[in-house]
Amino acid sequence: MRTKITSLPARKIIKALEKAGFKTMRQKGSHVFMRHSDGRTTLVPVHPGEEIDRGLIRKIIKDVELTREGFMELCK
Repeated sequence: MRTKITSLPARKIIKALEKAGFKTMRQKGSHVFMRHSDGRTTLVPVHPGEEIDRGLIRKIIKDVELTREGFMELCK
């Protein structure tokens, strides 16, 4: 059975990506640009009090080339 993705706060997603080896390169406004040493990149919108919806989380997972299960494990 596939792991169900639920909406998450941006800070939790950023912490999970940092566990996977991503570093925050810059922030412009409410968008945090993250890069891995192997060249993978993604953009995480940070809006206080709001959570990132499942569709955007799926896009971030695809950008960083992780499995859904692997990403959700990092979020624990």
